[in-house]
Amino acid sequence: MQVNTKAIILSSLKYGDTSLIVKAFTESDGLKSYLLKGVLTSKKGKLKAAYFLPLMQLELVATHRNKGSLERIREVRVNVPYKSLHTDIVKNSMVLFLAEMLSNSIQEQEQNKGLFNYLEYALYWLDAHSSISNFHLLFLLNLTKYLGFYPDTSFQNAPYFDLLEGSFCSAPSLNPLIQGENLAGFKRVLGINFDALQTIQMNKHQRQELLKMVILYFELHLQGFRKPKSLAVLNAVFE
Repeated sequence: MQVNTKAIILSSLKYGDTSLIVKAFTESDGLKSYLLKGVLTSKKGKLKAAYFLPLMQLELVATHRNKGSLERIREVRVNVPYKSLHTDIVKNSMVLFLAEMLSNSIQEQEQNKGLFNYLEYALYWLDAHSSISNFHLLFLLNLTKYLGFYPDTSFQNAPYFDLLEGSFCSAPSLNPLIQGENLAGFKRVLGINFDALQTIQMNKHQRQELLKMVILYFELHLQGFRKPKSLAVLNAVFE
């Protein structure tokens, strides 16, 4: 079946000497993987490797057989031309990290317009703003709304957040917990919008420790989740 759909690129893997296997989150059908034959050597074709950088927003004309095999892209164009996402070193490091987190988290092979719209807006915001040092923390916490394990915000005055239960608690349990300074940062980020990010003050150590907790939260709630290899690069950029 031929479909016209918007898509956000999650990953590209070299296949042989000339081809790519691309994973994308599509507006029409959720997660899809495509085989792009000869795209690495084609100079005149409609498909160019530069279109398939992490988190590029594209419009595709594709053939979806929906049989679990690799699909084909017939035509592509850039839907949202970014101004800084792939040229600013800090933003590009964040893009690589977030793309890997999304690739390891999204498992839906069906339409999820709410999630797609959220990703569109968040990437537009990231491209347009410069105060982004805490962006990834809010991005990931908001993402859990669409993955089904957003924190229960009841009892926020409690001194602990139970990562396994996904809720605040008044007494420590045997489960992994956010507490102390990490909990203070967690509460500051939880529930705000992107425009309020510039009001949150964190040093690099606080940011990295809270990010460890957020990644652990994903690990506990997503079966088969893998820690992102790009985390080390992101941390190095924020040194």
